[in-house]
Formats: sequence, structure tokens, C-alpha cells
Amino acid sequence: MTDRALTPGALPGDDVAELRLRDVAHAHRPINYGGWILWVVTILITVDFLWVIAHNKNFEWSVVAQWFTAESIMRGLSVTLGLTVVAMLIGVVIGLFLAIARLSETKLLVALSSIYIWFFRGTPLLVQLIFWYNLSTLFPVISIGVPFGPELARWNTNDLITPLTAAIAGLALNEAAYMAEIIRGGLLSVDPGQVETTQAFGMTRGRALRRIIIPQAMRSIIPPTGNQLISMIKATSLVSVIAMGDLLYSVQAVYNRTFEVIPLLMVAVLWYLLITSILNVGQSFIERYYARGEKGSSTKARRATDDDVISDAIHMGDAR
Repeated sequence: MTDRALTPGALPGDDVAELRLRDVAHAHRPINYGGWILWVVTILITVDFLWVIAHNKNFEWSVVAQWFTAESIMRGLSVTLGLTVVAMLIGVVIGLFLAIARLSETKLLVALSSIYIWFFRGTPLLVQLIFWYNLSTLFPVISIGVPFGPELARWNTNDLITPLTAAIAGLALNEAAYMAEIIRGGLLSVDPGQVETTQAFGMTRGRALRRIIIPQAMRSIIPPTGNQLISMIKATSLVSVIAMGDLLYSVQAVYNRTFEVIPLLMVAVLWYLLITSILNVGQSFIERYYARGEKGSSTKARRATDDDVISDAIHMGDAR
């Protein structure tokens, strides 16, 4: 750093003080030899691990490359992605209504939403999928009508519950229970004064939620929702037990014929890792977008604290 950069005429007084303090801190900072050694050891172990995997003939990487973009695998991948999108969208919509119901002043809505969340969070997703797939065992016919009155419509359960509808119902309804708690937590994170302000302006509850509360709650909702989306990608592998042709089911169908279990499983693993990596990148961009205002305010608060520290340091130096 040149003398010109520290000249009071070149930079504002606060910036000069901050730069001086940073120079002092850097000058007296000891070299972290332990950190460098840890980095070197970690890199060596990682490179050795990758080398062993790459040269292990039991993985049969040539078979992995052969099946990685095979037509049957790509069909299974498209089913996995489609299930994820549909189930996630339905889960978010139902979860939003459940979260609003839990925050409602109507005790019946609070009780019904709480029971829903308790049941679907308290039972394994695999059990729920199998239950939906075998729903016809309990209810051979599904009908709609007036309670204790005439029947308006009826369907054969086997015609309604296919592997696709069972997979969507199981994944979406289970996801709704988790999204309800995520959204409820986000709504509770909004300053209560915002709600009072909307009431003072005569806004209806629905309009206040759409225009004021939900946009602010998105900062708290987005990160766990991204985690849920990644979990949903992996949870779709469970639908293979109900003969749904997802990515894992397609892989199993291949290695049941060829007996190449490990390389085909590696195909599935690599696709799951690729998809979740892309989703992680997208999640980070969305988080930064919604954290802009919060980051600015926290930076200002931190800057104010730093200014106090810098000022004290300068005064101590002048006193000496």
C-alpha cells in the first residue's frame, strides 16, 4: 500500500483510519502453519482417494460411461425430475395453506392443520407410499356424496391409484407437512409491527400476506426450502418400491439383466450428485437475491461498530 493511499486528501477520514487499523492487524498476524499443514494433508488424502477409485477395476468405469446417457436411464431421470417438480409445487401450495391455518385465530383450523402435520411428519415416507399404492385394499371404491345422504359420484380405486398417482400423493402430502412448518417459521420471523401497520392501513389479511408479510418472510423460507427440494430429489428413489419407473428403478431394471450392480448404481449416484449440485448453485443465487436488503443493513450496523473500534484505537495511539 502506497503513502498516497493513506493521505487524508485521497480518502475520507473513516476509510483512512480503517486502512491503518487493517495494516496494523495484517502486520502483526502470525503465520498459521497448522492451517497450511492441514490443507496439504487434506489435499493429499483427497487425491489419493480419487486415484484409488479411478483405478479400481471393480467400479467398471467403462460400463458406467456406456449406461450414463442410455435411453432407459434418461427416461428414468425425466420421471425423477418430473416427480420432484410436481410433488414440490403441490407440497408448497398445501404447506402454505397449512401454515396460514396454524397461525389462524380459528381453533378448528389450528387443530386440523396440526393433526395433518403430526400424522405426515410422524410416519415414514416409504410407509405412506406403500399405503397409497395399496389404498384399494382398504377402500375398493371411492365415492363423493352428502354425509349420511345420497352418493353423488363413485370411482373404482384401482382406476385412480396408479404408481404415478400414488407417488405424487405420497411425496406431495408428506412434503406439505414439512413445508408448512418452514413457511410458518418464515412468517413468524417477520416483525409483528409489520402486521400492525397493515391493519392500521385497513389491509385485509390476504392482501397483507401477499404484499407485505410473505415477501419479507422469503429470506427465512428460501434456504430450508432449497434443502427440502434437494431432499425431494433423493426421496423420489423410494417410489421404485411401487414399480414407478424413476431413475433408481431404471438402474435396477438394467442390473437385474446384466448383473453389473456396482457400475449401474454409480450411474444413479453420479446423476443424483449432478442434479443436487446444480440445485445448490441455484439456491445460493436465490438466497443472495433475497438477502440483499438484510445484508446491507447488517453491513451498516457492522460498519458503525467498526467505526467505534477504529476511533478508540486512534485515540489510544494519540494518547501514547
